[in-house]
Amino acid sequence: MRTRVAIIGSGPAGLLLAQLLDQAGIESVIVERQSAEHVKSRIRAGILESASVELLREAGVGERLDREAIEHRGIYLQWPGERRHLDFTELTGRSVYVYGQTDLTADLMAARDRAGQLAFYQVSDVELHDVETDRPAITFTDSEGVSRRVDADVIVGCDGYHGPSKQAIPERVRQTWERAYPFAWLGVLAQVPPSTDELIYAWHPDGFALHSMRSDQVSRFYLQVDPAERIEDWSDERIWAELAKRLELDGWTLNTGPIIEKSVLPMRSFVTAPMRHGRLFLAGDAAHIVPPTGAKGLNLAIADVAVLARALSALLLDGSTELADAYSETALRRVWRCTHFSWWMTTMLHRHGDDFDAALQLSQLRRVADSPTAAKELAENYAGLPILGGGRG
Repeated sequence: MRTRVAIIGSGPAGLLLAQLLDQAGIESVIVERQSAEHVKSRIRAGILESASVELLREAGVGERLDREAIEHRGIYLQWPGERRHLDFTELTGRSVYVYGQTDLTADLMAARDRAGQLAFYQVSDVELHDVETDRPAITFTDSEGVSRRVDADVIVGCDGYHGPSKQAIPERVRQTWERAYPFAWLGVLAQVPPSTDELIYAWHPDGFALHSMRSDQVSRFYLQVDPAERIEDWSDERIWAELAKRLELDGWTLNTGPIIEKSVLPMRSFVTAPMRHGRLFLAGDAAHIVPPTGAKGLNLAIADVAVLARALSALLLDGSTELADAYSETALRRVWRCTHFSWWMTTMLHRHGDDFDAALQLSQLRRVADSPTAAKELAENYAGLPILGGGRG
């Protein structure tokens, strides 16, 4: 079969790109190695920047988001005995929104179904061909065991860190930067009303803790743990006790209840470049991964495909190569800004090193809480840079 754009990966990046292309009148085919049910069930990010929300509205997938997303003016920074509020709306004029990636993925899948364009799930043996020519193609085996080939004008890899797309960029031109952090997150989803009106980022001598939420009846928590921790060693009672200790504050009570999901998440920073080679373009986790402390991963993927959709529309509809040629450089400016911010938040809030390092972290936290200038710098990065600004600012 033939299409204009072959998209590998059916996460938010691939689905949103397909939706934006469909609005421009450009057909696409999506291939995904997992089942649709598995993709929809993945519990991932839940914070959307204002610019991401606006783009999703423009893409025609904002109806349920507008009904159900929880708008937040800012966050709390906490360390023992102190909890300080940073009001992003006052500092930057922008807020953030809590809306689970599972909900966003379901919205985008529904839009794909309405568009009536092809998507293949549970595929295997995906290979990319002739990406340095103007006739690239992908081959794969579909869920029925049938070998298929899709010829396209462009291939877009939205297939994550372990997907084949970035490997199709030759080693002679590919650069990679990576950092593995010496800690992980124990992520917890609980059927319990949030104990806070804003997210709480807590530094504690025993390790970082985060209190987030998914709705007015479902809360999300994270604990800093050793990457070697086994999830079966963490009973519900142990999790609640550790959260209560790390989030403790006089006059405040942590709500507890049934835990419905828990997992250990490794922490890493990863960037690969270029994000475009020939007729192959990378977007989302295929090109970069950030630790979740700064809430940038999903928003970076959204920004990638917003920039890429414009570039592909100009290339495929008008024959203009300018935006496509600039895509990698444009996207990477934002990627590196957000990578730095995520690294900075991570190293400021997670216990590591010795007591000297801990004293430096506390000094930095007090500086951010006490200084309008420092608070605004955090707020501008957290609430989000303009999507089409290329990461400047």
